[in-house]
Amino acid sequence: MPLTAEQITAAMRTVKDPDIGKDLVTLGMLKDVSVAGDDVTVGIELTTPACPMKDKIRGDTEAAIAAAARSAGAAPPRVHVNFTADVRKANDKVKDGHNPLPLVRNVIAVGAGKGGVGKSTVSVNLAVGLARFGASVGYLDGDIYGPSGPTMLGLDDVPTAARGSMLLPFEVHGIKAMTIGKLVDPDKALVWRGPMAHGAFKQLATQTEWGALDYLVVDLPPGTGDVPLTLSQLLPLTGAVIVCTPQRVAQDDARRAVRMFEQLGVPILGVVENMSYFIGNDGVTYDIFGRGGAEVMAQVMGLPFLGRLPIHMKLRTNSDEGTPLGNWDADPTLAAELDAICQNTAAQVSMAAMHGRLQMPTISVTG
Repeated sequence: MPLTAEQITAAMRTVKDPDIGKDLVTLGMLKDVSVAGDDVTVGIELTTPACPMKDKIRGDTEAAIAAAARSAGAAPPRVHVNFTADVRKANDKVKDGHNPLPLVRNVIAVGAGKGGVGKSTVSVNLAVGLARFGASVGYLDGDIYGPSGPTMLGLDDVPTAARGSMLLPFEVHGIKAMTIGKLVDPDKALVWRGPMAHGAFKQLATQTEWGALDYLVVDLPPGTGDVPLTLSQLLPLTGAVIVCTPQRVAQDDARRAVRMFEQLGVPILGVVENMSYFIGNDGVTYDIFGRGGAEVMAQVMGLPFLGRLPIHMKLRTNSDEGTPLGNWDADPTLAAELDAICQNTAAQVSMAAMHGRLQMPTISVTG
């Protein structure tokens, strides 16, 4: 009995792009599978017609399908690999296709090259801050492995709700929010492989009843893994905000995050420097991690600098207690820094949206 298309697709999950290191199914490169007797034809879309790894991908594809046939007790198939090429980047392809969230005007990804730099702190306060300025805002806690949303938004005692197959977002602090942390056991470690994380994130993003939003802020897990890739393939991103602390080791990882988004076709809205400085009880400012390092990195890379956040006791307290609006009442300096980040981000979003409209004019030619 010949292999089915489903078995072949499963086998193709073991074939990786040699440059990116992820399987062709997750990358969206497997475009077609057909079976006719002992003949199997797969269509693979490359990012360039001159891909130097074309022969390796062909060989790995043939080997994977042959292994699947042996495992299923099927006759060895004749494998035909048809290559096509689409030179557009991942997010450019999404922008040309169907938008699963047509009522969301702007999607902002907040990412970082490493953990522990305050990405969730920036994400939550950016969402709440934009809402304070009068915008309709959603916050998606996309950190599948370590969601911070339940704590930072004070959702522990807030019940989940659904309407049919759609999740209803939590409406707190002037925003709509969704986090996987409210859908699983809070003490359970989510030991998920890439496809599972991909599916979970897709459900959170597209099966939440967001309604009309000016901004959807997506808090990504640290690093350059499956969730940022899924996001860029799923939603038309307006741009990404990169969070970085001042020290050199954080800058190195932040640069990798910038390059990842650029490779995916996602504009960089700018850089936020977190833990920039500390003001002691004596009123003296201490640059514990070397204030200005992330700002210099942004200048060197030609990126906008969106602002800085200090190490502040109230910022920590409000994050732990799930009261982000309290950050604007805690200290005038902290409130001013938060407002600056929100205003600068909104300005960059406006410019990115305008740039996108200007890139694709409609021209009518009559003869």
